Amino acid sequence: MSGQRILVEGGRIVDPASGFDGAGVVCVADGVIVGVGARPDGFEADRRIDAGGRIVCPGFIDLCARLREPGQEPKGTIASEGAAAAAGGITTLCCPPDTVPVIDTPAVVKLVTERAEEAGKVRVLPIGALTRGLNGKDLSEMHALKRAGCLALGNADRPLANLLVLRRALEYAASFELVVVFRPEDPWLCGQGCVHEGAVSSRLGLPGIPETAETVAVAQALPLIEQTGGRAHFGQLSSGRAVEMVAEARARGVRVSADVAVHHLHLTESSVDGFDALCHSRPPFRTMSDRDALLAAVADGRISAVCSDHQPHEPDAKLDVFPETEPGLSSLQTLLPLMCALVAEGRLSLPDAIARLTVGPAAILGLESGRLAPGAPADICVFDPAAEWVPAEGGWLSAGRNTPFWERTLTGRVMATVAGGRLVYAL
Repeated sequence: MSGQRILVEGGRIVDPASGFDGAGVVCVADGVIVGVGARPDGFEADRRIDAGGRIVCPGFIDLCARLREPGQEPKGTIASEGAAAAAGGITTLCCPPDTVPVIDTPAVVKLVTERAEEAGKVRVLPIGALTRGLNGKDLSEMHALKRAGCLALGNADRPLANLLVLRRALEYAASFELVVVFRPEDPWLCGQGCVHEGAVSSRLGLPGIPETAETVAVAQALPLIEQTGGRAHFGQLSSGRAVEMVAEARARGVRVSADVAVHHLHLTESSVDGFDALCHSRPPFRTMSDRDALLAAVADGRISAVCSDHQPHEPDAKLDVFPETEPGLSSLQTLLPLMCALVAEGRLSLPDAIARLTVGPAAILGLESGRLAPGAPADICVFDPAAEWVPAEGGWLSAGRNTPFWERTLTGRVMATVAGGRLVYAL
């Protein structure tokens, strides 16, 4: 063995991929895991991480996090958001293609990945654009994007021109075994809406986005996914009915998966009461019934991944009248504590919560990471599920402070993150 060797010792190892849950050590050498539970013969550590009283698990894989670079650096950079991701226990993240310029050529893919490597924190996997410039009409050069390193393609929150474009995109992507990522939302039903269409939107006089904006989009896509035989993923579902539709399709053998943003497991339409722009989200926070349905689906595995849907903003983006503010939450560092809260409430078991952040998203993209096993990438998170902390200046690394959890006491904090065999964060 050669290179830096890391020994993580004293913690409770939880690896949902293998079912391992117990005491022991995790050994790292040359960027890969070389031992779990016990040291391999001859292993001597260069660095030790004391995980006494803490949880040791695979590094988290975030399927949707906007880094704002290139093109929107006042909101964040790959360096700033990469550091925030490492502080959140995330070792791999996927960034949507709606950067400036759009991630629709190998050159932009290379730019993003090189800047991530220069930042030296976490692994960044760009999602390539499904259509050129996200124009919704002209298919991108998918093979070239795959060769550049894209594992998935999507059109972010931009609509496609029509269903024929969607069908051709699915057929083309299937020929290269690329995952097509949908943010299901019918633009005509959304209109100028900014919150869930319901009792709260009526009382506040805000234009609403009906649940059908999501379910209609899912209903249109599913038959085409089934017909083309491709792999597709619905990102950031917000309604219980959409979850049922995806689950029914999966039961028929359709190659489809789904994730939900972690804040949709906590907040509802009532969260925007008082015109709180920090709760302006797209898709919007929906009813208590929808939130409970999402939680149930995460608990039983129908939703196999939970993401941050991180969207950092500068302060001015949230200071206008509610409909004019920009949607999105800064959420890389609240991903873990919000999952820990669900465990504390008895909504999820700890292994299931970790599974939705590790092996679940890894399976969707076909990644080798998301597990603690000899030969796997040495991506490790050490966290204290009982540690209380307050998101505030000093410990907050994202450039965006736009979170409704700002200065609230949260429980569950990352103590150390190892990515690719390097210690990239330590508290």
